Amino acid sequence: MSKELTSRAEDYSQWYNELVVKAALADHSAVRGCMVIKPYGYALWENMRDQLDKMFKETGHVNAYFPLFVPKSLFEAEEKNAEGFAKECAVVTHYRLIADPENKGKLIVDPAAKLEEELIIRPTSEAIIWNTYKGWIQSYRDLPLLINQWANVVRWEMRTRLFLRTAEFLWQEGHTAHATKEEAVEETVKMLNVYASFVEEYMAVPVIKGVKTASERFAGAEDTYCIEALMQDGKALQAGTSHFLGQNFAKAFDVKFSDKNNKLEYVWATSWGVSTRLIGALIMAHSDDQGLVMPPKIAPLQVVIVPIYKGEEGKAIVDAKAKIIIEELKALGIRVKYDDNDNARPGWKFAEYELKGVPVRIALGQRDIDNNVVELARRDTKEKKSVSIDGLAVYVKALLEEIQQYIFNKALDFRTENTRKADTWDDFVKLLDEKAGFISAHWDGTPETEEKIKEQTKATIRCIPLDNEMEDGVCILSGKPSKQRVLFARAY
Repeated sequence: MSKELTSRAEDYSQWYNELVVKAALADHSAVRGCMVIKPYGYALWENMRDQLDKMFKETGHVNAYFPLFVPKSLFEAEEKNAEGFAKECAVVTHYRLIADPENKGKLIVDPAAKLEEELIIRPTSEAIIWNTYKGWIQSYRDLPLLINQWANVVRWEMRTRLFLRTAEFLWQEGHTAHATKEEAVEETVKMLNVYASFVEEYMAVPVIKGVKTASERFAGAEDTYCIEALMQDGKALQAGTSHFLGQNFAKAFDVKFSDKNNKLEYVWATSWGVSTRLIGALIMAHSDDQGLVMPPKIAPLQVVIVPIYKGEEGKAIVDAKAKIIIEELKALGIRVKYDDNDNARPGWKFAEYELKGVPVRIALGQRDIDNNVVELARRDTKEKKSVSIDGLAVYVKALLEEIQQYIFNKALDFRTENTRKADTWDDFVKLLDEKAGFISAHWDGTPETEEKIKEQTKATIRCIPLDNEMEDGVCILSGKPSKQRVLFARAY
């Protein structure tokens, strides 16, 4: 397969689609809208998952697992949630296939095997989890309940794109129960901050923390908090959400607890989640026309060593030195691969690991060993230099930290340069069409105006930033008074 990619400037969407496949992150499957996550892509997801899981547990959460199937009656219990996801639901109606008597070798649904109650394949798990919580929560002593699950969900999307939007995807979903509103709101904000810390510190993607407008909230939530990131094509991507659910699900499933005064109260709830969509964000925030650019902290491979030699004797010399270097790198916790596969030439390997975004590439040959150096190449800046073999592992460890910070700073500079203010409708439309990015503008607070702006420009209110300063102004569309700016963008 050719490694050459369509350039971002020529066709950003095509560049993204090609990169996901050619870099061996994922592939299309036989099921429409579903993806196969390949080993390299899954290793990236595992690194993300493991770090997030550690952060969840450090904040007092534990993991559990709930069923894939949700009885339709439970799914319908919280009306807003059910209505919000209804059009994306896959439904199981029968439990058996039988041989077709009129068409040998074919199977048909057994009419006698119709389920008494249809089952929804979870698009999200609030219904099945809160039905379970009813049996787990009786007293204030049972609270707070801080549970997360790593799972797959199904949302029958009509237009799909690998990682960004697929009919089935992997994610985590936290579902917590609390005795007071204050505790639940605190939890919601805490988990938003966990997400922001992870995405910025590990993925090197700067985010804006904010609150969604009423029309953009999660179905069944009182408030939805979010982190928004900016991709290189100027479109926004919602990277994570944390929802304050109030008592909506507790009331729908009759989940009550006895407080310290022995009075029955409804439980307060939150839910929060991020998914394999984060891989899409990582690709679009950092990568270039030569391939992926991986932040070292979560890169499946941090260093690759490519040997250059002539003959078996030369290979033995290089192998011996590489073994010592690898042991020193691994002792410092660095993920390293020695690619001594003799089926490909060094030049092919260089292009392959550039495509896959490995942060540091080391070329090691007999002449290098004689001079006690290696040729080291950074993926982010493409800078190459000779580095002494003495102290190489310590040098590489420091370099990986430098690369991580450089990638974040580059993305932050891009976001800063592409965040602009608009005070009039004409300026707003012009910025959207000519420069894209985030636009900070006044809005009158009504869903009607919000919808009109979306219809006319395809731009949505990404969030009301948490660090917003109050500022008198007028709405860009209606001209009505406004007390603060909100963040608009076209988005994925």
